[in-house]
Amino acid sequence: MRLDDYDPDIEVGDQRGQGFGGGGFSLGGGGGGLLFSLLPFVMGRFGCLGVAVLLGLMFFFGGGLPMLAGGGSGGLPSTRTETSAAKTACQVDEASLEACKAFSSANRTWRQLFQQARARYDPPSLQFYGGSGRSGCGAAQAAMGPFYCPSDEGIYLDTSFFNELAGRFGAGGDFARNYVIAHEFGHHIQHLLGTSERVQRQMQASGEREGNALSVRLELQADCYAGVWGAQNRARLDPGDVEEGLRAAQAIGDDTLQREAQGRVVPDSFTHGTSAERMAWLKRGLQTGDPNQCDTFNGSIDR
Repeated sequence: MRLDDYDPDIEVGDQRGQGFGGGGFSLGGGGGGLLFSLLPFVMGRFGCLGVAVLLGLMFFFGGGLPMLAGGGSGGLPSTRTETSAAKTACQVDEASLEACKAFSSANRTWRQLFQQARARYDPPSLQFYGGSGRSGCGAAQAAMGPFYCPSDEGIYLDTSFFNELAGRFGAGGDFARNYVIAHEFGHHIQHLLGTSERVQRQMQASGEREGNALSVRLELQADCYAGVWGAQNRARLDPGDVEEGLRAAQAIGDDTLQREAQGRVVPDSFTHGTSAERMAWLKRGLQTGDPNQCDTFNGSIDR
């Protein structure tokens, strides 16, 4: 995908090398695969606080996971940085530069779409961390993968996730990586529209099965929003880009991840959607380029 350089005024923070503890833990091997499979459920069902509790239990009962530093002093790292600091963070390596370009492109695209709808737009921040860090939602761990925190409106990214995406899941390519960032940007759009907060209230008032089903619809809408971004920048796509994105969506479907982690699939525990559903809603956004076509909350998600 041919992206312009990032805007110099995007909001970027960098926690890499700030000593928030050890370098996380592997996504595979031993009990790590099973614990990793629980993280999407905990994040979708209980939010960042639930993830923090799970990580604490993993430390005390799993052994070997270093405790995050700074628990008793200081505040959260700043999510708003000066332009010079943002420039430094974006130029750490090629992965950081590409992430900043994709983030900046999504920011421009959604700002324009909100302006066309005469709606207020507030940009998120992009927060880099390495292995472990902190967010307004609690701990940030590499095993969580990229995530969005509504409390500080930050998209949190450990770029090593992209190595995992390509190596373990066979979903390499620049558009696959950009899709991941665009998906998290989609969660920011849901936050701005009040969708995520409304769904969170519904989840808290429902049972586990119903709550999981709501989480799936939320995640599939973020996939569709990622597709909308791609469609709005269709002229910048290279041959094979769409296939890269769909391959990534397929690789991180709940059924595919559960089958790899535990050898079986439990549909009632899905929180992000099946591979087929994720591919379908990403494709819907890519084909229409219209966020109004991303309503996953009315009717069947099998469209």
